[in-house]
Amino acid sequence: MAAAATPFGHITVIADDDASVAAFLRLRPLAALPGIGPATAKTLNRYGISTIGQLADTPAGPLIRLLGAHAARELHARAHGLDDRPVRRTALVRSTSTSHTFEADELDPVAHRRELLALADELGARLRTTGEVCRGLTLTVRYADRTHTTRSRTLPEPTHHTPALSTLAYDLYTRLGLERARVRQLSLRADQLGLADGVHHQLLFDDHDDKARKLEAASDAARARFGPHVIQPAATAPNVQGVTSRQSGGFRAG
Repeated sequence: MAAAATPFGHITVIADDDASVAAFLRLRPLAALPGIGPATAKTLNRYGISTIGQLADTPAGPLIRLLGAHAARELHARAHGLDDRPVRRTALVRSTSTSHTFEADELDPVAHRRELLALADELGARLRTTGEVCRGLTLTVRYADRTHTTRSRTLPEPTHHTPALSTLAYDLYTRLGLERARVRQLSLRADQLGLADGVHHQLLFDDHDDKARKLEAASDAARARFGPHVIQPAATAPNVQGVTSRQSGGFRAG
């Protein structure tokens, strides 16, 4: 209740004593008290009870006749600042995002996909570092005319595996059906984060996925020791000795 009554940028402090709690509650409208909806408030208003203080001062007998025994006792106690319900922590729905802004409007789909891979790789490394997985991705494409398009999709299973993230990012991009679009910025957001502990991975009947995960673990170890940019997907690296980075499917060390 204090949080709801506190303007942005301000702090409300209520001392832990009966007088301070009563002073905070008494003049507040009935609707501010948890458990009082519009119908209950309307019923009480008809009998001249419009504030929490007036509710607290009303004897239990009349309240029971108006609201019933259970609701009357519960709301009367709350009007006095008494609430024996346990405090339960609710997990926040978290997300994390990253973006790339091109130096100039970019029309090349190959360049778009290269940056999508870099963004997916960054998100994957970030999630693995924090021990989290995501359950979906959101792609936002901003254009030269300052408009944007957003697409979201749920992953087949919670993951922090870069190939899975990049595959979904590519699919979201393909579904946009862009034709010579002048793209200014790409943003990728990992949605519905959760702890990686206890998340099961569906095993596949080939060793490519297993090798990719081992390679990913090795790259994470190198990044942890030498910095986040020491290793990156080969497709995102600049050309070296006349060989394009897209000709390699692995990682390249810096």
